[in-house]
Amino acid sequence: MAVPPSQNRSLARRLFGRWEASDVAPLVSLAVLVVFFALVAPGFLKPATVVQVLKQGSVLAIVSVGLTFVLLCAEIDLAVGMLALWTACLCGFLFQRPFAAGPSGAGAAPAWAVVVAIAVPLATSLLLGLTSGLLTVWSRLPSFIISLAMMNIADGMSRWLTKSENLNVPSILKTIGNRGIEITNRFELSYSALLAAAVFIVGHVVLQHTRFGRYVYMTGGNREAARLAGVRTGRIVVACLAISAVTAGLGGLVNAGRLNSVSLDQNADLLLSAVACVVLGGTSLFGGSGGMGRTAVGVITFSVLKVGLNQIAWIDDLARPLLMGLVLMVALVVNGLLSKNK
Repeated sequence: MAVPPSQNRSLARRLFGRWEASDVAPLVSLAVLVVFFALVAPGFLKPATVVQVLKQGSVLAIVSVGLTFVLLCAEIDLAVGMLALWTACLCGFLFQRPFAAGPSGAGAAPAWAVVVAIAVPLATSLLLGLTSGLLTVWSRLPSFIISLAMMNIADGMSRWLTKSENLNVPSILKTIGNRGIEITNRFELSYSALLAAAVFIVGHVVLQHTRFGRYVYMTGGNREAARLAGVRTGRIVVACLAISAVTAGLGGLVNAGRLNSVSLDQNADLLLSAVACVVLGGTSLFGGSGGMGRTAVGVITFSVLKVGLNQIAWIDDLARPLLMGLVLMVALVVNGLLSKNK
């Protein structure tokens, strides 16, 4: 007996959900970029390209997870780049103390000292994120203003602590940032990509399968209605900004390991890149719409664009940022128009 088409459509929606143009647009953008670079960049479709995309996108992915929480509840965190820098600087500073590796980080540090050098900076990033959230809720000022101030505070603390000098970091961070599991002779799955995947999975589970995740969407979708429904929206905002600060700190540590040291300029464009990744994936800047799956697509798209442009030999180095900005603008405008139509 034939199944009516309407029942087939209902079954498909139950299995895969209802797809809108705004859901498909990020995937189409990614596919167009892959096809374009495959045609104009010789050797783009090779395992080495995948390795580069995973390594370069891992830090952005970790930071973008926390930023997704913030954008979903209709807030913004401008401090993620400087919080990442502060966490890495404090890690390098502690690692070069006498109780750890000593001056220049050249000595052998005991295991407990390495744990302290990593855990304490992450704890301070959590504290700074909680401070931003509490001040945002208490003062009723936009998170844009509070996080802007926190960005300058973290930047100032980093400069004061390091005296503008490069600092060494624990070898475990260098291993995570630069090494991985060798799958084949040409393909290595980096530890940083595995860490980013784990952070993404945790974020997805929290958003999709916990009460807190539902409250995040409700707070971003309609804060007043959520408050009247009994949701303590202030606590949700504080928690999301704290999560963003911790993921920013974790991303800063991984990036410091990837670069084998800490310098004041290593996270200069992290904020704008992370925001671009989240929005490229289709998460709304106005809250209530998006998720980790979309952010993952945005991170991959951004990383493919960056790696692909670097592989095109006939593009001048000075022209790459211009071309990257133009492509990002077109993709963001298209995604934004489709979301508005939805």
